[in-house]
Amino acid sequence: MSPFRASPGFTGAWEHFDLAVDDGVATITLDRPDRLNALTFEAYADLRDLFAELEHRDDVRAVVLTGRGKGFCSGGDVEDIIGELQGAEPKELLEFTRMTGAVVQRMREVPLPIVAGVNGTAAGAGAVLALAADFRVVARSARFAFLFTRVGLAGADMGAAYLLPRHVGLGRATELLMLGDRVDAETAERYGLVTRLVDDELLADEAGALARQLADGPAMAHAATKSLLTRELDMGLSAAIETEAMTQALLMGAEDHAEFARAWQEGRSPEWRGR
Repeated sequence: MSPFRASPGFTGAWEHFDLAVDDGVATITLDRPDRLNALTFEAYADLRDLFAELEHRDDVRAVVLTGRGKGFCSGGDVEDIIGELQGAEPKELLEFTRMTGAVVQRMREVPLPIVAGVNGTAAGAGAVLALAADFRVVARSARFAFLFTRVGLAGADMGAAYLLPRHVGLGRATELLMLGDRVDAETAERYGLVTRLVDDELLADEAGALARQLADGPAMAHAATKSLLTRELDMGLSAAIETEAMTQALLMGAEDHAEFARAWQEGRSPEWRGR
């Protein structure tokens, strides 16, 4: 655990999803299968706070985000959120929208690779959660829909208008965010949203295997790569090259790089320590 933490400890139990940690892999399972894992106010807040905590845990090196049952996540619950927000004061509405955006921001900023195991429906906020992950292992039955305009809201929500064009290009992003149409898994793969397309029965194993590969690898190198990929989206070339040079110089002095050199000389695989 990082020594640079405040006095409160880690959360012992999360009420609004399941969290299991196994040998460096944290699996977050959204657990409202009867509602296709629709999100509540509390689920958003818990996800925001969990991703803030994960950065400080030394027993987690990779994350899987998935949903129980037939859906990944159908977005914000229509009854529990949209109904409740009708007539809310502007201050409350802004607090809510900032909270949902904070989930995506923390997913992108946490120095851990995140694998979304997308089963069934990924709609609205659920589609953005999948988009915010670093990898998307997608079942053939999955469907994506950025359907915010279908409920009279901007298609640009929770960072979708920032992230989606960087995956699929401005033209496709405009189509997906404005029209809100459902896109099947094969089309999503063709658009560039899918890392690996797998048969439904293989989804958990494939997502877990990818997370295991990441957790067993050089954690510092993965963290630096994710950070630079995120930060360099808004940099010019000269700033990006300088940032990469400084980062690489630091990693060249780290224990993992020295371990690679020893392993290469001894003809064995490196034993990564994440240091």
